[in-house]
Amino acid sequence: MSLWGNYYRLIVIVVGFLCLASVCSNYIVINFTFICMKNDYSEAFMDGNGTIRSIYDYTSGEKKWIMWAVAAGTIIGTIPINLLYVKYGARYPFLVAGVVSCLSTAFVPLAARVNFFILILLRFLQGLAYSADFAAIGLMTVRWAPLSETATFVAILTAFTGISSVVTNSLTGLVCESSLGWKYAFYLHAIVGIILFVIWTVVYIDHPEDTRRVSQKELGKIQKNKSEAHLDRNTAVPYRKILTSPVILCVWANAFFEMSAVIMFSSYMPIYFHEVLKFGITETGFYVALVLFSYMPIRFVAAVFSDKFNEKLKIMIFNTVAVGGSGFFFACIGFIPAEHNMLSLSFFILTMCCIGVNSGGFYKCGVLHARQFAHVVIAAIQWMKCLALFSAPALVAIFVSDESNRLQWLWVHLVLGGLMIITNFVSYFIFTDEPAEWTNSEVTVKLEKI
Repeated sequence: MSLWGNYYRLIVIVVGFLCLASVCSNYIVINFTFICMKNDYSEAFMDGNGTIRSIYDYTSGEKKWIMWAVAAGTIIGTIPINLLYVKYGARYPFLVAGVVSCLSTAFVPLAARVNFFILILLRFLQGLAYSADFAAIGLMTVRWAPLSETATFVAILTAFTGISSVVTNSLTGLVCESSLGWKYAFYLHAIVGIILFVIWTVVYIDHPEDTRRVSQKELGKIQKNKSEAHLDRNTAVPYRKILTSPVILCVWANAFFEMSAVIMFSSYMPIYFHEVLKFGITETGFYVALVLFSYMPIRFVAAVFSDKFNEKLKIMIFNTVAVGGSGFFFACIGFIPAEHNMLSLSFFILTMCCIGVNSGGFYKCGVLHARQFAHVVIAAIQWMKCLALFSAPALVAIFVSDESNRLQWLWVHLVLGGLMIITNFVSYFIFTDEPAEWTNSEVTVKLEKI
């Protein structure tokens, strides 16, 4: 047995993380290439005003549909893909999702030239593939993470969004400005993705005990303190009990409002910085990147610290910071006068830093309570994220008609921040670190017969 046999879970988490990032990068690459595409006059036409326009210069309405197609695909795909994971494990369903993501990405340039509706279909397929990401995180955590490393696994695997954004935007900018052009940004993403998913197929095994690559020492560490029910691969998923569990429902509520804040930041922070705080375009780009990635170091440190303690008190502390604390700072932003823009920037950073410790809060509660069914809980959190893609813009649409008016934005910050604080307060009476009764295999069998 090689040295890596004692640390095979680390290989799994690295390869899994890269594949998760690949699927995410495939659907966000178009966000940057919009800038390059509209300047490509190799395919152009004359509009009604007599102006020559590129066929790749999409209107705001067309861009809306291009974005929404991914959200729709993710929402629709979450439940059926999760059922596939439950029946077949993560190895092959995630492989199929990865291949679909890569192929649809490779054909985006052709669809953009040929037919807008084909482009929308490809974006929908990218959304379907993306819906496989969170269920994969759940299964990798359930099958490969020792209970003592749960928060660390979740923190690393859920960081794929931020990392993929940094890498994709940086590399896409270089490719767009090179002699290759914007189309090769899609081709290269597809090629790299295919390579990563080939490696995934070779490396990933659904059950650690089924491969000789894992040493007995490593297997013992992975299975330590896990019940027989947790390790039983034939246990049916008690969907009704999960969907009616107060603990799981509270986990999802915390996740929904926190993710709404994240979506609000990623979608509207550039507008707020430029229109309200009056930062220049260059400053806005720099400060937005600073805010969105300021939480990464804190995320990993907090996860490691959280894994040293499993009791309910630690879960509540981390969730209070991640949801209640971020809600407080988010609400405070609305009261800061526009002329104090650096103070506002500081509160944006504080909000994201608080969000960064969520792996030790509602995520960990969901995993420890649902145990072997944690992949169902985490997959549903992905669905909450998709709902946030609609709810966050809806909240802005209700209160903001003038994007430069800070007082209108104040209500957005107050409502969402207040809901986060309330949801966190409710969790004090509901959250637990104990496994649910229905995670016991005998109880689960009885429940499924009812």
